[in-house]
Amino acid sequence: MSNKKVLISAILATASVCAFAQSSTNSPYTRFGVGDLSDQVFTSNAAMGGVGHALRSSRHINPMNPASYTSVDSLSFMFDIGFSMKSCNYEENNIKSNARNSSFDYLAIQFRLHPRIGMAIGFTPFSTVGYNFNTTNNVSNSNDVTVTNTYTGDGGTNLVFGGLGFKIIDNLSIGANIGYLYGKQEYSTTATLSNGGDYTINYRNLNVKSYKLDLGLQYTQPFNKDNSLTLGLSYSLGHNLNSTEVIGTQVTDGSSYSSTSENSYYKGYDIPSTYGIGLAYQYKDKLTVAADYTLQEWSKAKLSSVAGMYNDRNKIAVGFEYTPNRLEKNFFKKISYRAGAYYTLPYIKIPDNVEGNSYSDGAREIGVSAGFGFPLSLFQRKTVLSITGQYINLSPSSSNLMSENRFVIKIGLTLNEPWFMKWKVN
Repeated sequence: MSNKKVLISAILATASVCAFAQSSTNSPYTRFGVGDLSDQVFTSNAAMGGVGHALRSSRHINPMNPASYTSVDSLSFMFDIGFSMKSCNYEENNIKSNARNSSFDYLAIQFRLHPRIGMAIGFTPFSTVGYNFNTTNNVSNSNDVTVTNTYTGDGGTNLVFGGLGFKIIDNLSIGANIGYLYGKQEYSTTATLSNGGDYTINYRNLNVKSYKLDLGLQYTQPFNKDNSLTLGLSYSLGHNLNSTEVIGTQVTDGSSYSSTSENSYYKGYDIPSTYGIGLAYQYKDKLTVAADYTLQEWSKAKLSSVAGMYNDRNKIAVGFEYTPNRLEKNFFKKISYRAGAYYTLPYIKIPDNVEGNSYSDGAREIGVSAGFGFPLSLFQRKTVLSITGQYINLSPSSSNLMSENRFVIKIGLTLNEPWFMKWKVN
């Protein structure tokens, strides 16, 4: 396939994904804040606990730190795509339920513009919303009539980005991603009385069209020809989002009568400043061990024009990758073996009562993961199929809140085409 055809296919695939793809979730916790956050973690990184601030690889794209783009091979054009399948188990007050779904995770391309400049273009979710549940209670002053509240939410915010990495000196690289944040999140609560009559729908729709800026730095200190240590630093700019929020109430009998009132609010949401630091130890081309710390200052961000509705989000992640021998003829010695774990404090606050005058922290998140990178000869020798398994536990801060266990399978395919190789003709 010619270079032009590959590039056209990549652009069309990206356009199609941006237009139609939306990651899905079934967590009631996404009712609060801006939903379930994505950390731009690709399949290979996810197997290593989600580390990435200090990772440099010529075999995978790492948008967590745009300084890593300079690690791309001078002859390569990389194409990376990922999907996931998820099974979730929920429990609250000894009541259990479960849900299953699948989602598109990311798409990206990367290539070298200059011996010192690498470039990447991609698409990832920024946050996702998805839930559907109901509660039934007696109407006050009545033992015979009940009201059922049905809570639904859907949508999310996506990120299309382009980035450059620049190698200042051989061991020091800097980089930047500039992205376009867009999406729609829809929330509604429908109150239905058991004795019939009108029902009430309270709804909130949030539209976002804004930008995102990420900066990164990586410095590698070699100790000898076999051992090196990389320090990675990353920063994402916090700012007010260009957003429109529509809040309304509809009263209807479901057929002939409907009354609606609504109001619109603008620029009522922020994204936080984010700071990341990581270390990665590299032994030859065999072993990588990495650790990350990430801080997102959500406590300084606004939610629906009100500040102080979030907590700072702290995340610690560790992981490793081991490949016995990439040049070995034995297939199993060419496989990359990965594992990792992470711990995240919640950024959301959940109201304890209907009045909303007291709050509890959301659920802390603990995840463990393992996976494999299988070299394929389907296209050429650097194509890698990555498979990652994750177990994630969400434990609430209050005993009367819901706990959640997730089992996730992620599949990623990295195509590494030798675009820029100069062939000799006899």
